[in-house]
Amino acid sequence: MIPLWKMDATAPAGVPLRPGSHHDVIVVGAGITGLATAVMLVRRGMDVAVIEAGEVAQLASGGNTGKLSLLQGSVLSTLRRHHPAALVRAYVDANRDGMRWLTEFIDEAGVSYTRRTAYSYAQTSDGEPMVAAEQAAAREAGLTVRRAVPDETGFPVAASVALDDQVAVDPVAVTAALAHAFLEAGGTLHTGSRVDGVRTQPRPSVRTAAGPVFADHIVLATGTPIVDRGLYFAKTHGLRSYCVAFATDSDAVPDGMFLSVDGPTRSIRPVTPGDGPAGAQLIVGGNGHPVGRCASPRGQVDDLIAWTQRHFPSADPIAEWSAQDYQSHDLIPFVGAMPRGLGRIRFATGYAKWGLSNGPAAALRISTEILGVPRRDRAEWMRVVSTRMTVPADLGRGIAENVRIGGEAARGWADALRDPAPVPQPDEGRGILTSRAGHPIGVSTVDGDTRAVSAVCPHLGGVLRWNDAECTWDCPLHASRFGADGRRIEGPATDDLRVLPRRGRIGAPSLG
Repeated sequence: MIPLWKMDATAPAGVPLRPGSHHDVIVVGAGITGLATAVMLVRRGMDVAVIEAGEVAQLASGGNTGKLSLLQGSVLSTLRRHHPAALVRAYVDANRDGMRWLTEFIDEAGVSYTRRTAYSYAQTSDGEPMVAAEQAAAREAGLTVRRAVPDETGFPVAASVALDDQVAVDPVAVTAALAHAFLEAGGTLHTGSRVDGVRTQPRPSVRTAAGPVFADHIVLATGTPIVDRGLYFAKTHGLRSYCVAFATDSDAVPDGMFLSVDGPTRSIRPVTPGDGPAGAQLIVGGNGHPVGRCASPRGQVDDLIAWTQRHFPSADPIAEWSAQDYQSHDLIPFVGAMPRGLGRIRFATGYAKWGLSNGPAAALRISTEILGVPRRDRAEWMRVVSTRMTVPADLGRGIAENVRIGGEAARGWADALRDPAPVPQPDEGRGILTSRAGHPIGVSTVDGDTRAVSAVCPHLGGVLRWNDAECTWDCPLHASRFGADGRRIEGPATDDLRVLPRRGRIGAPSLG
């Protein structure tokens, strides 16, 4: 599954990593957050290296829908139900500063984009109260939203609230521009180098297969932290959602950017030469779910296609993809110093799919802290967000999620032990969960190659589930993901899956 933005895109490649080298700052991850942080710091004269396991915009930044908006579905009203108005305003102010920084950067870099109206809309009359609540929360937080008039949207909705002058952009073009700017300012980029550990003593360093690299400060811009300090894997949950790009009759495509407040989630945005690649006119996304907890991700993609073709009969799918993000239980991103990191390790996570504004906002806060800007000179939202209180609803969401995780853990082991090996060779694109000697095994066939891997997540022992849309093994506990060959893709896990040699018939691999 290749995102529309990556079909013809190119991004800077890195230079070979030099083990034992030292930098002022190491940033792990070459997405929007990591590269924005790196640009801010290198332009202030710091020696900065960015280390990325894959390529620039490898994961969430490359799978973004390209909507840079302060109106974000039902985010603000959901926050306001459980938190004081000051915290919701601080969240909006952080996103506003992030949006301002990024749009100023892309103006400077010459990346094209369009200004569009963003709509939070109800698909049926049952969702109208949610639209009203979002409008009230947005106004209270300082946004100049308005109720959309009938027929304004060019798309059938029951009700909607609108915010003008938001941005549609190609997120891979933005990330590539950040990488170019970083290199031009003297930064060092290493791609294809995976960081699988971080140390603070005796000197702060990151661990790679080539050896350690040292720094005074380390920033983990990896979606979710790759270290367990602070237990942020248990304070967030991983979400996966889907997108399809279509070629269609341009006259039928609505002009605004839409996100439903009621389910199933539907995200709609037009694509024009000013804000995306040629060939596509429409992107439709949605059908999100917790990672590893969907019977058929492929079915979610097919449902998006069917829904779109009902509303836009001439729509022809030309690209489909999915992306992963993390949502904190208290709905506010976690940004700042990592516990037990001696003030040398910083991180950001929990954007809940709004990384184009939350990512630069996190970069602003992290760079401010590393540069030692006095607290009195920092933006007010940084103080408010950093001192937020956990409320009973936050605790309730966290408890409920961890109860679900316990259930998923038990269910996964039971399912694996139910069908011991040997098993029939899976058809192309399918994965089968089995077991041998009490150990869960994943057997799959992808591109004609049948493989067997340990189906136990190396993070905390969850039994993996097959993702039939992307041909991956996904963990339903804390959202780690692995390729059919066992290679770690993302999540809190840092190790690959153990590849198991086959013994005898397909599905009867040796554990020795």
